[in-house]
Amino acid sequence: MKTLKVTHFGIQRKIVANMTSESWETIPHVTYMYEPDVTDFMREYKKLNFDRSGADKISVNTLVLKVICEGLKAAPAMNAHIHFNRKLVRGEIKNFETVNISMPMILPNGEMMTVNLHNFENKNLDEMTDYIRDVARRAENTDLNEAMFEVSLDNTLTALRHGKIGQAVCRLIGSKTGKHKVRTLHGKAKRDYEAIPVSDRLTKSDLEQGTVTVSNIGSVYRGQKGACSLLEIIPPQVTAFGVGAVQDKPVVVCDAAGKKSVEARQVLPICIAFDHRALDFGDIVPFLKKLDGIFAHPQIMHTWKSREKFVRTAREA
Repeated sequence: MKTLKVTHFGIQRKIVANMTSESWETIPHVTYMYEPDVTDFMREYKKLNFDRSGADKISVNTLVLKVICEGLKAAPAMNAHIHFNRKLVRGEIKNFETVNISMPMILPNGEMMTVNLHNFENKNLDEMTDYIRDVARRAENTDLNEAMFEVSLDNTLTALRHGKIGQAVCRLIGSKTGKHKVRTLHGKAKRDYEAIPVSDRLTKSDLEQGTVTVSNIGSVYRGQKGACSLLEIIPPQVTAFGVGAVQDKPVVVCDAAGKKSVEARQVLPICIAFDHRALDFGDIVPFLKKLDGIFAHPQIMHTWKSREKFVRTAREA
């Protein structure tokens, strides 16, 4: 066979390959396809942006993140980390009050980076929008190799502290030797980069593990006709979400008289993956019920705006 191209893993691909491999090797995955009717929800979403323009607009991605946060508050068992020793059959689950979302995003140079969106549990839509916009701003000043290597080095040191000496040594050899060496900044270039205020670039805190992962594959290709039905859970998280694109599908609807018919409606496919060591299906039912309620009464989204804009909209109504 004629080889077209050989590309050695960079730091970003090394981290992704390592974490996803660990995921499939250690986590018993369970996935559930949730396909809510969002016809009324999307109609209400258009009203949400009626008096907004440009960067002030609330994106569908941000709105879905808010919906998921509301669901996680109703099902806190899903917002957790697990630590399990199979040899000793010992484990613990840490549930978190804060919701820190690991969200893959595409950088201006086309590369992908997973960022940690901190403390999203009680942020309103405007605060979430501002936060994500600021992450994008800081990403433009970020050297991906430097930022990711800082995360990788921290993971290696953590492995050492937990007695995983062999793993740590192998990681160092793999990242700093031969043709697979990770290229990081040196000398003046490194000093110039480090001179950029941390408020203007992404740091380890922005890239470390969140409490859950939300991947919006719908934003990558909005014209897609399928859905994600399986995705990896990044340890030590116990839940991951794969959000698809809003699509037209035939749905059975019931009118006020109880008569059923089939209509073309908008559906939002969401794949929910959870770690069976930590969760059973019953643990995600409160999440599903919360989202069912939101999609059945989408007017609630107007209460998720900043207080100033919410009061103004209420007065206008």
